[in-house]
Amino acid sequence: MDRSSFEKPVTILTGLGSPTKIESAAEAYALLADWPSTSRTAAHDIAAKACRAAMDGEIDAETARATFVAFARRNDLLAPQPSSTVAGGTVIDWATRWQRVNAPA
Repeated sequence: MDRSSFEKPVTILTGLGSPTKIESAAEAYALLADWPSTSRTAAHDIAAKACRAAMDGEIDAETARATFVAFARRNDLLAPQPSSTVAGGTVIDWATRWQRVNAPA
């Protein structure tokens, strides 16, 4: 693993809503470099500079990841995170309760 790899990938939605995993500052930087110049904001510039700095070893990859996540969030690119909760409890909790209630006496 190179020093600009993220500990946890950032999953964004691209194209027609296809999930894409961004696993490093280099991948994030490539996406940012292709971003239309007319849509670039301060969040874009900060993320691009941070990713470049991580690629150059000037900052750690997790700092660059945080700026990229902020950029992705501002642009509604973050993929929804799967949730294991169902109405106040986890799926596992619900299944366990169901088994207890329906267990033979």
